[in-house]
Amino acid sequence: MGLPVDLLQTFVAVADAGGFTKAAEAVNRTQSAVSQQIKRLEEELGRELFVRQGRNIRLSAHGETLLPHARRILHAHEEVYAALAQPDMTGLVRLGAPDDYAMYFLPKILARFSEAFPFVQVEVRCEPSSALLPALARGELDLVVASCTGSSDPGRVIGYEPLVWATSAHHIVHEQTPVPLAVFQQGCLFRHWATNALRAIRREYRIAYSSASINAIQAAVSAGLAVAPIGVHSLPPGARVLREEEGFPLLPTASVNLHRNPESRSEVVDCLTEHVTEGFRGQSIATSEPPDIQAMAAASICSV
Repeated sequence: MGLPVDLLQTFVAVADAGGFTKAAEAVNRTQSAVSQQIKRLEEELGRELFVRQGRNIRLSAHGETLLPHARRILHAHEEVYAALAQPDMTGLVRLGAPDDYAMYFLPKILARFSEAFPFVQVEVRCEPSSALLPALARGELDLVVASCTGSSDPGRVIGYEPLVWATSAHHIVHEQTPVPLAVFQQGCLFRHWATNALRAIRREYRIAYSSASINAIQAAVSAGLAVAPIGVHSLPPGARVLREEEGFPLLPTASVNLHRNPESRSEVVDCLTEHVTEGFRGQSIATSEPPDIQAMAAASICSV
């Protein structure tokens, strides 16, 4: 039995939006049409995909099972279409991303993009979000992946990254007073959140290591030299997540936003935009609900 691609597109849109109204805007259909498509998909599968609770909906267990498969099917569909429709597309796209996002998320995304468009050149610039957004405004970049920074241009939310306190599982550096921190450079949102959180509970700290490189921060954690506030996907091998009862307050979950230069109007930029959007949604937390940090941490350590 084949599942129509348009039904899967609508299903993913509803799952990402958390409701029929916002999903209808995303797929450019009426709310009634979206509801009918979901009903048709549920009939095709013989399974309830969403649990309705008044005006609110959430994925059922069957919906949770279908979602990653639906994303993979849609990825494959887009790649086949791109390869057959425009296999010889050429051009240059300038993409900016913080070091940690570039290291974890971009390899799979750019590999898929390269398969679909082998003649398109992608230049990747790795700097903190606070430096990339001004570069985008100056016209030096076409696309920027950035953590939510409160800028006037919020961009498009493409995922969420939980922030955690990482320490070595083999050392007790987290018990020191003041606690030594390994953080990104000034202007980093993660650094700002972490230091504010410690000040709020009057926990003494000192900046022991500061770097624009996630590799340097991971090395400090692994060696037992410092505690680091980092995205859960960036946890190095041998690290563990510190808990509130150990004196480290919960940290926020950062939204991952995609910003586009309004002057960059080309098909190659359009195509990379969609690849980045779907790639992040497929690899990161595609929900605004607080995730199970410990489970995420365990999965991330296994995948590094």
